[in-house]
Amino acid sequence: MEAVDFVAKRGGMGRTIFISYRRDDSEGEAGRLFDDLVREFGENSVFMDVAGISPGLDFRKAIDENVAGCGVLLAMIGPTWSTMTDSSGQRRLDSSNDFVRLEIASALARNVAVIPVLVHDAKMPHPAELPDNLRDLAYRNSVEITHARWNSDVQLLIEALAHYIGSSSTQSAEPVHATVPAQLPPANPAPQQPAPRRRSKLRLIMWAGAAALVLIAVIALFSSHSSGAPDNSATGTTPSTGASSSSPEPNEEKPASSVDPSLKGTWINPTPLTRNGLDKLEISFAGAEPSVFLRAWGKCEPDDCSWGEQEGTVKGDEVTATWSLTPKIDEQEKGRVATVTVKIDGHWLDVEIVNEFPNGPAVAKSFRFVREE
Repeated sequence: MEAVDFVAKRGGMGRTIFISYRRDDSEGEAGRLFDDLVREFGENSVFMDVAGISPGLDFRKAIDENVAGCGVLLAMIGPTWSTMTDSSGQRRLDSSNDFVRLEIASALARNVAVIPVLVHDAKMPHPAELPDNLRDLAYRNSVEITHARWNSDVQLLIEALAHYIGSSSTQSAEPVHATVPAQLPPANPAPQQPAPRRRSKLRLIMWAGAAALVLIAVIALFSSHSSGAPDNSATGTTPSTGASSSSPEPNEEKPASSVDPSLKGTWINPTPLTRNGLDKLEISFAGAEPSVFLRAWGKCEPDDCSWGEQEGTVKGDEVTATWSLTPKIDEQEKGRVATVTVKIDGHWLDVEIVNEFPNGPAVAKSFRFVREE
């Protein structure tokens, strides 16, 4: 993430979550995690891409002050996090002015909790790959967030982060570890003395409820006789009343899933790709009860390679389509079968692609596409 000057905005607030990431490595996942954490902790407790550092300020000092006010720093690490280079070919992590390096180094130096968050099947960097002031990062327990288990993975992370956000100034001085399961809150102790009184009150409520049901049944039976309604007691049929407990609950049946109209359009993958990676999707509808069609393009030079169009299968809020990539489309990976599943998430399109090969294991990847302008 590019450093942000949020000290003034934060004011006198408590501890916050700082998300550090590289735009070209994990921007989609960082944005999605930001949205989830804001829903859980509030807008002023999570910081990422708020505003640039004011002109004339020392950006090293500004980053250090920003990180100092945080309870925890999430270091988003994708496959190219440690190897990405700048325009001159120098590895960004080797630059003393690299924003990501400055953010994490400041947190480590200040003993701020740092949790590496691995995405896109990334692995933790080896200590030898890191600059001296980042070596400790290699020994921090990491968490992994995947597209397939996104909700459950994020929920575990939220439970861990609650410790940092809600801790007092006394607790904040105590060292904590970054392992997600270890931060779950302790169970509440079971009540001891009030138990007998609770049982007696429950029994009283049950008796009162039973008496009320009997009274309602007698009144209903009397009303049916006085209004000339036939006596069904001989057949065992209960007279129908407006208060009948056997009446069906309203809205018991849920409507069938429908196609989200915001799927329609052309979507672009902002993630840098290798040859024939999924680069673009065009989604269209047809028919009164609309069918969904997906046209896909793989990354090629100078123009993208068209995979053709397939009809999608709608299940809930997801649409899935499958392509058998012939040698003409994919000369390097003959026999490849690509299954693509898409789902709208706000202004993003979540895309999961599972590649199956005749002579190797399946490979799953997830991306966040943006709408083509």
